Amino acid sequence: MDMFRFKLQKLLDIREEKEEQSKIEFKNAMDDCKKSEEKLTNLKDNYLKYSSRRINGSALEQKQLYNYLNAVSFSIDAANEEVVRKQNFVEHKRKELLVKQREKKTVQVLKDKQKEAFVKEIEYKEQQTNDEFALYGFIRNLKGGEI
Repeated sequence: MDMFRFKLQKLLDIREEKEEQSKIEFKNAMDDCKKSEEKLTNLKDNYLKYSSRRINGSALEQKQLYNYLNAVSFSIDAANEEVVRKQNFVEHKRKELLVKQREKKTVQVLKDKQKEAFVKEIEYKEQQTNDEFALYGFIRNLKGGEI
């Protein structure tokens, strides 16, 4: 029995590799974005924690708190920009992954169709051979019965 050989197998392998690489890049981008979001959440929590606290202490303590809150506020703004930038990067990687998946699927469909045609051809040849054997057997039995 002949074995099925897909002539574009190397292309399919390359596209599968590219898809896997794109999946890894997408996952890394997602992880990086989540870390940035967690950092932003922590900064916001710290800001809320210290902004709700009233200091009845000295002017120096109040000034330190004010400076700290300003620094945290600045960090929150920077973290917001970073999160937006990383979300855009994640979306870009998602689109790249979808393109790679479509490219691989295109070649995979070609392979599936060619394999299906190959299997049908093999089945057709087997059926022809079986029909031929059945015909020979019928003729042999027919001649054997007349003699």
